[in-house]
Amino acid sequence: MKSISSKLASLLLNLGLATGAWFSTAAWAVNDLPGGPAVRQLNLPPAVTRIAEEQHWLHLFMMILCTVIFVAVFAVMFYSIWKHRKSVGHKPANFHESVTVEVIWTIIPFIIVILMALPATKVLVASKDTTNADLTVKATGYQWKWGYDYIKGEGEGIGFISTLDPTHREMSNNGAKGDIPDDYLLKVDNPLVVPVGKKVRVITTANDVIHAFAVPAFGIKQDAIPGFVRDTWFRAEKVGMYYGQCQELCGKEHAYMPINVKVVSAEDYTKWVDGEKKKMAAKLDDPSKVWTMEDIMKRGEKVYAANCAACHQPNGKGAGPIKPLDGSPKVLDADKNVQIHVVLNGQNNGAMPAWKQLSDTDIAAVITFTKNNWSNKTGQLVQPAEVLAQRGK
Repeated sequence: MKSISSKLASLLLNLGLATGAWFSTAAWAVNDLPGGPAVRQLNLPPAVTRIAEEQHWLHLFMMILCTVIFVAVFAVMFYSIWKHRKSVGHKPANFHESVTVEVIWTIIPFIIVILMALPATKVLVASKDTTNADLTVKATGYQWKWGYDYIKGEGEGIGFISTLDPTHREMSNNGAKGDIPDDYLLKVDNPLVVPVGKKVRVITTANDVIHAFAVPAFGIKQDAIPGFVRDTWFRAEKVGMYYGQCQELCGKEHAYMPINVKVVSAEDYTKWVDGEKKKMAAKLDDPSKVWTMEDIMKRGEKVYAANCAACHQPNGKGAGPIKPLDGSPKVLDADKNVQIHVVLNGQNNGAMPAWKQLSDTDIAAVITFTKNNWSNKTGQLVQPAEVLAQRGK
């Protein structure tokens, strides 16, 4: 019996040491992320918009008011129970329909509700006033990425897809071992770029299921619903990188759908707009252009790395429920249209999302790349005109 007790004590001691070591390691593994979450964060994140500041004040006001009410009500209750207990000879009062009591417990809660409703209504109305925006951006939720289109203001016409950084997804697939970056699962390849001090209206919608566009530092959260258009706004008062995530359960890759907003000076924003427009001009491809295998493979490798490698892995082997592309019957099929339809329309109830937002050339390039990479040596070359012919079918 004594031996069993000593072994049990030793086991518990070792378990405690291991747990302590794990917590110590975890505590040193990450740091606060400016514009994002903080280690052991208890309060709301630092506000960088006026609306977020108002929300913080409202949150604190409500907490104080509710605490005062809680303390007052329970203090009176416990005092009454203690001072008027039966053991010291008190007898319960017997009365009905007291007008005084009825008036008191009607008027006081009414005043409290008004005190809470007035500032809350003011903040809510201000947060919904999207008029007179300097810049309008449409944010479209996809499984599982964001599409941004600048539709009004400086930068009008710019559009791109923003996805989780592939290295972070690969890190997650491998169990997130070793040094973890502070922006783990929040870094994207193409952040949303906006100028500081300008009112930015964000129009939200979705292509498949309900998503939600939320950036805590801005104090915004707006659902993105397929077939509907909603909007919100913010005016960032400080340059920097700010992070959020989709805040609706939108499927199995929900945790890999971050939002990254880069707030820059007006001068830097103008430079960024000029650079993006030059990139767009360079990407304007003629869908009737006939590509060589060498050129389209180079293009396809870049498209795959930016959009596909996060799920299918750079080696094409897939991960978990993600099907591999290396050796896939649909990739190897002699009928090119089989894979074209999968990329354009998706499959497996959204597990493989639709990629219609990519250009005909990019889709042709990435399909050609998968058909002729790894162990897939089909020799098939897909031209943009073949993709264009299958759109809408």
